[in-house]
Amino acid sequence: MSAGGGKQLISVLPDELKFLFELEKQSFCDLKVVNNTEHHVAFKVKTTSPKKYFVRPNTGVIQAWDSCVIRVTLQAQREYPPDMQCKDKFLLQSTTVPPNTDVDDLPQDTFTKESGRVLEECKLRVVYVASGAQGNSEDEATRSSMRSLDANSNQAFQRLKEERDASVRQTQQLQQELDILKRRRFRKGDSGFSFTFAIFVGLIGLMVGFFLNLSLSSPTTE
Repeated sequence: MSAGGGKQLISVLPDELKFLFELEKQSFCDLKVVNNTEHHVAFKVKTTSPKKYFVRPNTGVIQAWDSCVIRVTLQAQREYPPDMQCKDKFLLQSTTVPPNTDVDDLPQDTFTKESGRVLEECKLRVVYVASGAQGNSEDEATRSSMRSLDANSNQAFQRLKEERDASVRQTQQLQQELDILKRRRFRKGDSGFSFTFAIFVGLIGLMVGFFLNLSLSSPTTE
């Protein structure tokens, strides 16, 4: 109803709430509320599904001939509604208030009919608009594909982890074997050095003896 039977206190644009519906994504719709009077007008937004929507501001005061924008956000949904039809409804209540009234100063019964105030009500229906023409089957196929990719990624990651652990173990084993070989070579190197040195000294002795015998056995010229 309208105050005093005259023109409406407020006008609301658009006359319905349209949301672009995508699974697991938020969507929003803006409402422009215009005060058509020379009075201050208070408003309040109500919905039949308060858990699905976030409304800011849901209560306010509009000065004379002024306007405000209300943003209604549809929370992320996990499944499609049947046939993309929505039965949710919104109700925007409005009433005149004294000048310079702040939203925090509004009495609790401002928007109840028992308060004796004249309330004007504007009902808005909700419309869901599909995000694409492919329909639910494509979205389900996309989700299935994503789950398959996630599973394959997890399996590949597990294989890489196992291969890395095996490589680490092999590297540690090779390092141990290399340390053992180094220790053995070091021990063999000491005895090998002594034996080689003895052979070298023996060869020098033989060569010296050979040259001595050669010089002694060569004929002398007089």
